Amino acid sequence: MKARTCLLWLAIVLLTVLPLWLVSAPPAAPGAEAPAIFAGADDRAQRAIGDIAPGYQPWFAPVFSPASPEIASLLFALQAAIGAGVIGFWLGLSVARERARREAAAVSSQDRRAD
Repeated sequence: MKARTCLLWLAIVLLTVLPLWLVSAPPAAPGAEAPAIFAGADDRAQRAIGDIAPGYQPWFAPVFSPASPEIASLLFALQAAIGAGVIGFWLGLSVARERARREAAAVSSQDRRAD
């Protein structure tokens, strides 16, 4: 393996691991329940809306409500995986089309030279 490749992999690993290692969980206030480290922006937005306008009523109700936070997390991960699959398929298809286009252009230019 080339030294440049090894340094690149080392940089990727350090950029991935160091932030997770250096950042600690926020401290909890005395008497308060532990903060939800993995709470999403939706929960924070709900709390902020409740603080700003306590009498606010949502315009509509969710069509589907997962039975537990674990299932909600699973569905979110599944949605991300499907999205990544679609993007990967499109990217692979685009690369294959471009490669085929270049090969066809190279073959046609060779045919013109042969004539």
